[in-house]
Amino acid sequence: MVRVGITQGDINGIGSEVIIKALLDPAICELCTPVVFGSNKTMSYHRKTMGIEDFNFNIVRDINNLNPKRPNLFNIYEEEVNIELGKSTETGGKYALKSLEAACEALENAKIDTLVTAPINKHNIQSESFKFPGHTEYLEKRFGNVKGLMMLCSDALRVGVVTGHIPVVNIFASLSTEKIYSKIKTINKSLKEDFGITKPKIAVMGLNPHAGDNGTIGNEELEMIVP
Repeated sequence: MVRVGITQGDINGIGSEVIIKALLDPAICELCTPVVFGSNKTMSYHRKTMGIEDFNFNIVRDINNLNPKRPNLFNIYEEEVNIELGKSTETGGKYALKSLEAACEALENAKIDTLVTAPINKHNIQSESFKFPGHTEYLEKRFGNVKGLMMLCSDALRVGVVTGHIPVVNIFASLSTEKIYSKIKTINKSLKEDFGITKPKIAVMGLNPHAGDNGTIGNEELEMIVP
């Protein structure tokens, strides 16, 4: 059974709610063995806030002792933390990072097989240990400067982005034919290996309105994307 590590995200945000509501579905444990990296006290606070009574985690203090038939929670801290729902606080960022680091360590040591990250606040998580615009860039650096690919997925469509967490004003300057081609190869590999699509069909979108209209509204398509 695939062991899926799940970070708790910002303790003041939507992450815990999404995690608990997802894991309420018993079908999840038929597909994988989920383990949340966080705190039973924090999760209990969110569960009670939502008025959910008939749900509990299997609490583990040894990551090797996961219960494959129940949602697991690996306690990475025991202290009480101040939860302020909907607010951006230093505490929210601190414990989001604590969860992320613990989950990445487990992945590095093959204690889990894959990682799901709940939302963080990209501002309050900034610290000496996290100077990145988002999860994608952190994970790229953490796992050996590999090049990742941010994808948005539905049942029918997977969309990969060439540029990630950068201001819109910087997009043009960051594009190149080589970068676009590299991302095409990455998404092709992912569609085959991760999604089981034998012969993927990949469409490359234009950048400018009307895809530039042959240079009438910008030359990026002609000079970088079409090649």
